[in-house]
Amino acid sequence: MSDSKMIVFRGVKKHYDEKYALNGRDLSIREGEFVTVVGGSGGGKTTMLKLINGLILPDEGSVRVYGEDTAHTDLIALRRKIGYVIQGGALFPHLNVRENIEYVPKLQKKKLEHEKLLALLDMVALDEELCERNVNELSGGQQQRVGIARALAAAPSLILMDEPFGAVDGITRKQLQDAISGIFKKTGTTIVFVTHDLREAVRLGTRLVIVNEGELVQDGEPDDVVAHPATQYVKQLSEQLDCV
Repeated sequence: MSDSKMIVFRGVKKHYDEKYALNGRDLSIREGEFVTVVGGSGGGKTTMLKLINGLILPDEGSVRVYGEDTAHTDLIALRRKIGYVIQGGALFPHLNVRENIEYVPKLQKKKLEHEKLLALLDMVALDEELCERNVNELSGGQQQRVGIARALAAAPSLILMDEPFGAVDGITRKQLQDAISGIFKKTGTTIVFVTHDLREAVRLGTRLVIVNEGELVQDGEPDDVVAHPATQYVKQLSEQLDCV
């Protein structure tokens, strides 16, 4: 893991109406980390991801990605350097599997070589025969795999994942967790992964961040956070692991 800071939040505040989604957030994420972010609905998890890729800007403070302040950079160019995976994959229904995976490289005026396409399909455990199939013909788990392959297609050094496995069954979810864990180990790509599921976060992450009502309440190695909860909220989350 590099000591290079890929993402830096400094005093970041973001509010909607009178409620803070983030309230004075400081956070640094180093190159090569797999950071899982856990918290309840409205805790600020998705807001964090949107601030990283410049879909929204902070009301106060700054967010720097690849060393650039998102408030003063070309956000389209920034987003093309970031893989983004959300629940359901958000695939283009009028494109087939191959065309969905090739989409970002084409935006960058790059050709995705067939060997690279096959390597991506292998990473996410999809058969080559699916390439010409319309994405609407795929299962939910297959669609999610295509979404991951598309995020990897331009070889980004940063991938953001927002509840990516929340809409699939338990067996498929385990398979997808194995796939993304294998991709991280193979590529060393920096990943910021938002989930409601603490068990998933502990299993996948090299670092665990807990957020609650706009506040960052604990940040550390997953096993250490679970073993030594800093607040009652984290303790309650940790106790749920023993009940499953």
